[in-house]
Amino acid sequence: MSNLKRGRPDRKPKRTFHLFCEGANTEPRYFRAIEKAYPGVVVDIDHRTGVPQTVAEHAVERAKTIGVAPKSRKPKNSFARKDQVWAVFDRDEHPGYREAVALCERSKVGVARSDPCFELWLVLHERDYDAPCTSSGIQAELGQRCPEYDRQGAKTVDSADVVKRLNDAEQRAKTQLQRRDDEGCPYGNPSTTVGRLTRAIRDADAAWQRRNR
Repeated sequence: MSNLKRGRPDRKPKRTFHLFCEGANTEPRYFRAIEKAYPGVVVDIDHRTGVPQTVAEHAVERAKTIGVAPKSRKPKNSFARKDQVWAVFDRDEHPGYREAVALCERSKVGVARSDPCFELWLVLHERDYDAPCTSSGIQAELGQRCPEYDRQGAKTVDSADVVKRLNDAEQRAKTQLQRRDDEGCPYGNPSTTVGRLTRAIRDADAAWQRRNR
């Protein structure tokens, strides 16, 4: 008598997002909350303190290793070719900011840049913000919106709560970027492309959910 028992179909693999972050606290904690909220992706975080150029170089090296960068060795697993590598860094007063962006773009590495800093992206979860600002100024604004944020300490927010307003942040950041483009200054202050990264993560999660229904 034949065995008619069927095993449960294998679940489709998840896309991996390799993130290279300038910050050691705020950014990693935020993206860990993103990974928890969107379980259809794997978020691999490598926080390297330093200038944007250093972050970009580490990200490009990873892109070459996993076969994402042009002319790099392709991975044996073709599925891994659609994994993504992103560099996450701030403008602040860092030298070589534009050069770091250009290096990433040449190597097919995503860029989640913020001018002046990542805290601008967090503020956009709470409200629209479109006035030129300094890092200390936007950090003070974030402190008013999220009392748990201590810019003199670990610089962390309740990321699990903040992520609930992700869609609003993405829309505000998109509008903000369009304003800078209209002004002829796409890299201008304030601006952030972190929303492009979170949208890519959410799209990958949605695709995984569809494949595993």
